[in-house]
Formats: sequence, structure tokens, C-alpha cells
Amino acid sequence: LQSIKLPDLLSRYDCRNNRLAWLGLQQDEFVAKARAAVARYGSARVAVLIGTSTSGIEQAESAYRARDSEGHLPESFNYEATLNNFSAPALVAHAVGAAGPTFAISTACSSSAKVFAAAARLMRADWIDAAIVGGVDSLCLTTLCGFSALELLSREPCRPFDRARSGISIGEGAGFALLEARADAPVYLLGAGESSDAHHMSTPHPEGLGARLAMRGALETAGLAPEAVDYVNLHGTATRSNDPAEGRAVADVFGTTASSSTKGWFGHLLGAAGIVESIVTLLALEHDMLPGTLHTTDLDPDCPNTVLLDNETRDIEVALSNSFGFGGSNCSVIFGRANRTLS
Repeated sequence: LQSIKLPDLLSRYDCRNNRLAWLGLQQDEFVAKARAAVARYGSARVAVLIGTSTSGIEQAESAYRARDSEGHLPESFNYEATLNNFSAPALVAHAVGAAGPTFAISTACSSSAKVFAAAARLMRADWIDAAIVGGVDSLCLTTLCGFSALELLSREPCRPFDRARSGISIGEGAGFALLEARADAPVYLLGAGESSDAHHMSTPHPEGLGARLAMRGALETAGLAPEAVDYVNLHGTATRSNDPAEGRAVADVFGTTASSSTKGWFGHLLGAAGIVESIVTLLALEHDMLPGTLHTTDLDPDCPNTVLLDNETRDIEVALSNSFGFGGSNCSVIFGRANRTLS
């Protein structure tokens, strides 16, 4: 990311996390498409909702290491424009010219899944016609040391739902999507469910109570029965406690519906996991291709859900993506080919 340079007008936001966000914005001509939506609806009718957890922490870590003999931080350190969680939403809003509701959601690993639910609420309230939703999280020592202290880091590429899994692989990334309240599209947001089981700060409810509530909530808002869902993109972190809890919840709600974790492909992106895995789910719908669970070979019998080990090609109409955060902050999002009205 050292080679990424923000435009001069956005230089005040320069930090590693925002460079990663800027790199994500450049993909698939996204900035041009977002600006077109702003022109179509008016800037005040386009929201910017971004999930993040680390924000510019790496910038702050560097600033604290560079303190002078009296403990003063470098003058170049701009807390408001880099460390603040609002930094990424502000960058995106300035980049595309949006002036509607703009805020960050920081609920650990569910952050950038919850942006879909927030956007849907704003649309139902008729505050907006479109929303730029996304997430970005970059690596920093605080995250690495924190997960290491919790003994949750794997020494090898993570193996979700494998009997020999030993923890997560931390990644970094960014992703964005454009939602429009009234538009023809190949895929649609059908519903979203949120819950907070508050079972433990870093361990999920062993029977997946919060996960069940989120998935059933998503089905309710979409007006769908469980059997309508053809594929579940799992949170699937590859930790000893998370996978069985989610597996029990998914099996309870969806039975033998196909599911897989894509964290073996690109690691756990923390605050960006929800948006990136939602994009994977949207691509699965668009291309009728279900991703396998990379590095997993020996499925743990304590995880009763049906886990795909290899990529499969099949017709699917509806898919759900799970994102579950520390403290029991959970979100499930449903996408489908057929348009339905969010209730």
C-alpha cells in the first residue's frame, strides 16, 4: 500500500487504512458508478455507510513510536482524519460527492454486513434513494497482538470446520457495493437480520443463539422460508468454539443446505469481512458457482452443517451470508435473483 497515493484533495485522509479503501474504490469503475448515482438522485439522497474496526490505528501506532522527548505526538498525525472511525466514510463521501447520511459502523467482524441493514432502514424511511455501502480494515499491531493474546491465531492457513483447525488467519481488505431503492439489477438485497446475544466478549453462545436469531430475522424481513435459501456463506472463522456454534445454528435453521466458509481464501478481514463475503455471495448467485472451503479436508463431526469442500456449479436463486462479531454482535444478509420488497 506504500505505492498508493490519494488525490491531493483527499490527502488529509492519508493513512494505510484509507489507501486500502481508495484501492477498493478503484475496482470495477466503482467511483464512476457511484458518482452517476449521485447525479441521478442528488447528493443529499445518497448515503455512505462504511464498516471498519481498525480504521487508522496503524497510523496512531506509528505516531506514538515517533513521540518526542516530552511525549508530544508528531504534528503530521491527524487524529480526526485518520484514526477516527469516521475517516473512511468521510473519504468515500468526498470521493463520490455524496451528502446523504454518512456514518461508520464498528461492531467488530459484523461491521460491514450491518451496513446493508442500515441502508435498508434508511430506504424504508424514505431518507435516501441509494447508498454506497462497504467496509475496510487494514493490519495493525493492535489487532495482531490482541488476537495472539487470545490464542486465536493459526500458525498455518486457517482450516474452517476442519477437525484439526487451530485458529484464524488475519487478512486485510476493502469492498464496496452500490444499493439503489428502485433499480433493475442481476441480484437484490432481500433481507437482513441482526442480533446481540452478549454471551461473552470473545466467545459465541455455544448453541449459536445469536446466530439463529440473526438468520431467522433475515428470513423474516425477506418473507422467505428456510428451504428457499440455496446457499449459506458461513462466518466460519476456523476457531475451536466459533465453528461448532455456527454449525449447530445453521443446521438448526437450514438443515442440509449447502454452506461454506471463504476465509480460507483470503483470511479473516475483520471489519471488512461482511462486505467482501457478501460480494462473494452475490458472485455465487450471479455465476451459479458455490465456493469450496479451502484447506479443509477432515470435517469436524461437532459441526453438523453441510460444508462444501470443493467449488460446485449449480443453479441457485437465494443465498445468505453470515457475519458474527465479538460481544455477540451478529448480522445475516439475504440476497436473491428475484426482486422483493423489504418489509
